[in-house]
Amino acid sequence: MALASLTLLLILAGYALLCAASPFGICRKCRGFGFATHTDRKGRPTRGKRCRRCKGHGKRVRAGRRLLTTARATHHTGTR
Repeated sequence: MALASLTLLLILAGYALLCAASPFGICRKCRGFGFATHTDRKGRPTRGKRCRRCKGHGKRVRAGRRLLTTARATHHTGTR
């Protein structure tokens, strides 16, 4: 039980460090391209529409970074 708790704590600490060091991750929908890829009739890949999730940038804010920003804003508001 203690080993599982320690492992979980280490994983969460690693993810928190990742979110602090690199707040943006690759968009899962377009896989970082910023647009959808389609194939034409001959099977060649063509550029599709702009990705709506990342608005064509290919990067999105990580969920952990969003949590960290919200917690920081709440703490700042509460300690004024």
